[in-house]
This record gives sequence, C-alpha cells and structure tokens, in this order.
Amino acid sequence: MTRNVTDPSTAQPVGPPPPFDPELVPVLDVLTSARPPDAYRPDTIAEMRRPVPGVPAPTDDALSRDGAYRVEERTVPGPDGAPDVPLLLCLPRRAGAPVPALYFIHGGGMIVGDNRFGLPEVLDLAAPLGMAVVSVEYRLAPETPHPGPVEDSYAGLRWLSEHAGELGVDPGRVVVAGMSAGGGLAAGVALLARDRGGPAIAGQMLLSPMLDDRGDSPSAHQMRGLGVWDSRSNRTGWDALLGEGVRGGPDVPAYAAPARAADLSGLPPTFVDVGSAETFRDEDVAFAGRLWQAGGRGELHVWPGGFHGFDVVAPAAALSKDAIAARAAWLRRLLGATLALGSSVLPTSDPCPAGADPAALPDPCRAR
Repeated sequence: MTRNVTDPSTAQPVGPPPPFDPELVPVLDVLTSARPPDAYRPDTIAEMRRPVPGVPAPTDDALSRDGAYRVEERTVPGPDGAPDVPLLLCLPRRAGAPVPALYFIHGGGMIVGDNRFGLPEVLDLAAPLGMAVVSVEYRLAPETPHPGPVEDSYAGLRWLSEHAGELGVDPGRVVVAGMSAGGGLAAGVALLARDRGGPAIAGQMLLSPMLDDRGDSPSAHQMRGLGVWDSRSNRTGWDALLGEGVRGGPDVPAYAAPARAADLSGLPPTFVDVGSAETFRDEDVAFAGRLWQAGGRGELHVWPGGFHGFDVVAPAAALSKDAIAARAAWLRRLLGATLALGSSVLPTSDPCPAGADPAALPDPCRAR
C-alpha cells in the first residue's frame, strides 16, 4: 500500500510572479476577461459545466481525421459496485500490426469535462506515431468524490489492457496521459497499477498535473489571482474531490493526491511539463525531483511564461510549438525504446518525414 507524506512543505519567502510570455498575454487577457482565475467556486460548478458558447465538442467526424481513425464509444465495467465507465476509442483503421496507445484522462479540476475534452490535441500527438487513443469519462466530483474518479480511470485502463488484442493495440506500449486534473489522475492510476501489480504501463505523460491538495507552494502563492486557474479555484476542485475539511490534513490518500506518495519508486518512465507562470509549477517540479531521487526515469520541462493550458488555447505561439514538439519527441523516444525491448512494430525515426511521397505515408500522416 502506498504511504502518504503528511507534513506540509516549509514556508518560503515568495517574490513577485514570473512574467507571462509576451506572445501569450493577449490570449490570456481574452480568457480572463470572460472567466477570472478564481471563477470556480462551489456555487458556480454547475455554471462551469455548461458548454462554452461558440466552442462545440469535437464530433466523431472531426476525430476521425478524414477517416484515418475509427471512432467508437464503449461502456466498460467500472469499479466493483460502481457504474460502468464510458470510453471513447479512436483506433487507426489500417494498422498493419498492433499499435501503441495513449490512454487519456481529461482535465477540468476534478469537477468539469468529459472524454472529448482535450481530445483533438491528444490526437495531434498520437496520429503522427500511428497511435490509438482511448479517452475515459470518469465520474466528476463533488457528486462522486475520491476514490471514484481515479478508480473509474483505473477500470478503463484495465479493460484496455485486457481487450488490447481485439482493438489492435499492443498492451506493452500503452502510455497513460492526462492534463491538469487528468494529469493528477494519471499519476494516481500509475500508483494503483504499481501497487496492484498491473496493468502494464509503458509511460506516463503528465501535462501540468494537479498533484497536491495542500496548495502551499511558492507558485500557488505567487499566482493567486493570476492566470486561468488560481489557488482559490484549486481549493474548490480539491474540496469537491476530498470533501470539506479534508484538504491539507493528514488523511489524504496518495491515490487522490500523488504528491502525498512517500514512495515514487517502480513507476514507469514519466514526462512532466508545466508553465513557469501557473499555480501547479512547484508541485510538479517537486514531483519530478522525487521521481529522480527514487531512481526513476523522468523528463521535466518548465515553459517560461506559460500559463495553465497555454498550448491548448494558443497553439500557434512559439512557446506552445516548443512544448508540443517536446512531448512528441519524448513519445517517439519512449516507443522506440519499448520496440527495442521486443514489443511489436513502430519506427524509431519520424514516421511522417518531410518531403516524402504522400501516397507512401501512413494514414495518420496524410490526415495531418
């Protein structure tokens, strides 16, 4: 069983907030004019769940990438005694061998979102590598507190592993990925898989993950009232997940808040990235450092001037392009390494080389 770290971090003097990247500032101004960083409160959760005007959810047709992917919805067995779990599957149509897969857990502060939220950006990473994508829809807090969301996410991963053959997925090359709250759940799923003896996870990709309920880091104090998700919204998410009066106390499980895990050994290769100008910066940096201290294999990127989710809302910015490229490079190296260890077939070079004959490229490359 994973033990917990219960002592809060030592208070440190905190200077002014780091500046936002100049190219991102106009985008951030638009976002915060519509929704301030402390907009998420217990009395606004229902409002925050309503669709954003002018931002429709991605359709199956859009997710198919001009037919390169077969898009399916499945309902699979949930945790013992709990409802079934919805999965959205995006499977390459004409793969010649079992393919690697990204198992994606969406963001939303534990309180909003569904399995289509953030999926186009995940497909942008997966398609050039010929990867399948499976996105889980976990039950949201506060209606379903911990352990519901992480157990739903674990149940979906277990089903994917058990049914990989019929899906055309290589069970030895499944990467768990998550953004924000989904990144925290992905880290929790990896801890569960380690402690329960499976399923196998080839790697975990944690994008600005929400890892620590204590909210006492320097970045949490620096970014109060700034960006798109500050410490007050963060408290709303954690209180919804854990229940009133639990956050920051001694009894928070590591599967809910992975920063609480005393032992980070035995975890799969890990990618962590975060903006320097966001609430989660220091808890994510600390998590990466503790992975290395435990002898783990990890890669950390702190993007200077990046706010929470900057790459999603401003994908054309230079900083966003660099962040996306770093994720793609890590995936390519990781999957190449698993191939070298004897798992299925994936080219270690770029599967979508510039200047190649389009007719000779795999379907996901032509879909780009």
